[in-house]
Amino acid sequence: MTDFAVHPALEPVTLIGAKLANRLAVAPMTRVSAREDGTPTGAMARYYSAFASGGFGLVITEGTYTDTQYSQGYFFQPGIVTESHVKAWRPIVESIHAGGAYAVMQLMHAGALSQGNRFRTDTAGPSAVPPKGQMMPEYGGSGPWPTPRAMNDDDIETAIQGFVAAALNARRAGFDGVEVHAANGYLLDQFLTNYTNLRCDAYGGSVPNRIRLTSQVVQRIRAEIPDEGFWIGVRLSQTKVNDFQYRWAGSDDARVVFTSLADAGADYLHVASEGRDWIETARLDDGDTITALAKKVTGLPVIANGGMHDMTQAARLLEEGHADVLSLGRGALANPDLPNRVACGQELEIFDHAMLQPRASLDNAGTWRRDTSA
Repeated sequence: MTDFAVHPALEPVTLIGAKLANRLAVAPMTRVSAREDGTPTGAMARYYSAFASGGFGLVITEGTYTDTQYSQGYFFQPGIVTESHVKAWRPIVESIHAGGAYAVMQLMHAGALSQGNRFRTDTAGPSAVPPKGQMMPEYGGSGPWPTPRAMNDDDIETAIQGFVAAALNARRAGFDGVEVHAANGYLLDQFLTNYTNLRCDAYGGSVPNRIRLTSQVVQRIRAEIPDEGFWIGVRLSQTKVNDFQYRWAGSDDARVVFTSLADAGADYLHVASEGRDWIETARLDDGDTITALAKKVTGLPVIANGGMHDMTQAARLLEEGHADVLSLGRGALANPDLPNRVACGQELEIFDHAMLQPRASLDNAGTWRRDTSA
């Protein structure tokens, strides 16, 4: 399959004081397969444990909602709010650990990109700006996104407190860390993005102001969980689920974003790129790549995401120092045992988009199916 005796992605790596079996991670992927009240299921346990037994060194969960206000983005999305949520996540974490992998929970607040919230029918974001594009049918939505109401100071504080409480619950459930979702167009990314954030207060205008909310979330989590053995990562991206064309203004803005989060206490940065041809789409205006710049200006470990199932490209990223760990989404869906396959020189299965159509849900066996009832 490749010309490598041992693929660089299979080499062990020490990440934030922990020795991972390899440099391959499962990227967070929305699965809309929890119970209606957000409680994880047995099917989810089988789904996640398959990645660990398949050889991945790190498993990052799907985005998990953090409060009972505006954070939920999809019906049947898992939560980490109630005691039942915590209890149901524990065996999932245990199964990941039993497979030899570390487990990180991604904490997500959907903001204006909510298309299914059992607590509210309205949405909220940094400004009253309707999101671009249409809701995603594979996650239960249809039609244009509603215009959110602009969040006030109390709303912002509620969102921060939700992230902090969710992180504490994730630690109680046994996770090795949390990943703050500040990517892909969701709430924290909405504050960072210039056309969705039209605020004139401390959270709007300049890049330092627009990254302020994400930095505060990281700071507040670290203040509550000073344990250096509990990781706090941040996922970032230029593109969004509803806007594949958006890019940051340039490398100067990227430097501000990365250093602000490092100063806030982030342990790692997880940077999502724009697709299969990662080297080109991740290139910044000065020729550097966005992940290499993150490593350079912060000194933090960096996870790269976007087309990493191309194992030749994956090797290039690691050998040229663009990232420390590679995360896979659709490549992992098609190959939950991808690290084991690569180690044995086996061909990888091609991702079939039918896995997500018409609904991106799991059946009781923890495998993908077409939900013809949708």
